[in-house]
Amino acid sequence: MPDSLKPEALALVLSGRQITRRGFLAKVGQGLAAANVAAGLLKDAVAQQPHLVVPDPPGKKVGYAVVGLGQLAIYQILPAIAQCEKSKVVALVSGHPDKANKLALRYGVDPNNLYNYQNYDSIKDNPEVNVIYIVLPNSMHAEYTIRGLRAGKHVLCEKPMATTPAECQTMIDAARQANRKLMVAYRCRYEPFNQEMIRLAREQELGPVRIIHADAGFNIVDPTQWRLRKSMSGGGSLMDIGIYSLQAARYLSGEEPTEVNAMSYSTPGDPRFQEVEETINFQLRFPSGVLANCTADYSSAYRSHFRAIATKGYFELDPAMSYTGLLMRVNRGNEVEEPAIQPRDHFASEMEHMSQCVMEDKTPLTPGEEGLRDLKIMMAIYEAARTGNTVRL
Repeated sequence: MPDSLKPEALALVLSGRQITRRGFLAKVGQGLAAANVAAGLLKDAVAQQPHLVVPDPPGKKVGYAVVGLGQLAIYQILPAIAQCEKSKVVALVSGHPDKANKLALRYGVDPNNLYNYQNYDSIKDNPEVNVIYIVLPNSMHAEYTIRGLRAGKHVLCEKPMATTPAECQTMIDAARQANRKLMVAYRCRYEPFNQEMIRLAREQELGPVRIIHADAGFNIVDPTQWRLRKSMSGGGSLMDIGIYSLQAARYLSGEEPTEVNAMSYSTPGDPRFQEVEETINFQLRFPSGVLANCTADYSSAYRSHFRAIATKGYFELDPAMSYTGLLMRVNRGNEVEEPAIQPRDHFASEMEHMSQCVMEDKTPLTPGEEGLRDLKIMMAIYEAARTGNTVRL
């Protein structure tokens, strides 16, 4: 093959025209003639390429301190932040120095930016840290959010925001007093499948939504998990995964519920459920007449399913809240389609949103007030389950 016809050029030509190498050589011959024709084909192939958007060069990034280096931080949040354009990890907070040092080496965090829970407040003196991401057990969210805000940092807090509405309100007040942003990490609100569900509901492509089903469940095996200790979790399956079902009912209806009914159950003698509920089923009534049936369960096979039934069909996600592999189906009468949606990393998307809000001084899509609304409704769900009565909101 002549030097003027490099393998890279040949590959590009072949991909542009979708012809075989044998066919190409048969058509153009060998030597200089082949090179000349290849140049012509290459020109045609380049001309046929769609306009390509070239990414901007890296600019300023918002610095994050990740507080709590458990499974979620190690396997989801830290790998996600490494993909971000506007966000970077600059500090770690942990009670385990060996773990923090190892992760610092992996993600290029300055060893001087490693903190523990005793010297956490000194983070106020670190100008590299703009946002603190709280990834601690639920009962610790309020304390470390408030301390982070008082240190002059913006805060992104994992869900649920806290264990009581009173804690949520204190966190909101602290953010207001510090003039800093407080966002709750409702990752599903920032990924494209759930966003498309919201769009279909809002634009009523299949007519108004009338019924919503939202189911979340998995088998929690380890009885020593902090999620099974009420003092740390605030509750069982409702506080952990039921909040996804509640969120789905709220953002698919576009309304706030006016009435709640609920039932809960825990298997007698099961050591996992001595303090918190195993299963809970709750129903919500919305002002427009939309009814939602939601479940959360800690002892079943994994399920993650949202369905919105409208007057002309339905649309659903299954799985709906997994980190990857989400699948959407839209039923338009007798036809079912699976829209081609480009997935995005949920955690990277939420952090990029927070970073943009910090850079542009905007209110996050899911501020502290959103977390407070969920906690108030969840307390009503618990009351309805305990009393057997309809609770009006």
